[in-house]
Amino acid sequence: MTAATRDLFERYHACWKARDPDRIAELHTVDSVFHLHSGQAPVRGRTAIRESVAGMFALVPDLAFEFVSLRTGEDFWVVQWKLTGTSASGAVVGVDLVDYVVVENGAVKERHSYVDGVAMQAALASPEAVGAKTH
Repeated sequence: MTAATRDLFERYHACWKARDPDRIAELHTVDSVFHLHSGQAPVRGRTAIRESVAGMFALVPDLAFEFVSLRTGEDFWVVQWKLTGTSASGAVVGVDLVDYVVVENGAVKERHSYVDGVAMQAALASPEAVGAKTH
């Protein structure tokens, strides 16, 4: 990984850790794509990315990322995380995540996030909805 790509990775992760959708969006290219591969359509552009990220933080206000592994190249990184937190409905979240990020001119050009969609949906379901399904 070049020093510039490593610096971008560190700054980008710091913005996620700080739960700052504005700073996250600023680190994307103007025409960037953010795609959470768990049933959602990709979003394009900084405004849509900012809104999508803010929505994620609203769903899991204490969202945290536990680092697992990192693979790098000249213009990309692949990082594995364990997402943890508590959903707005009170459910415990613990989901594996892999991010594939393409870098262009010192900014995030594409971010593809792969999660276990079934586990994520179960974690975000309200406790009442989960209880209703088991009766």
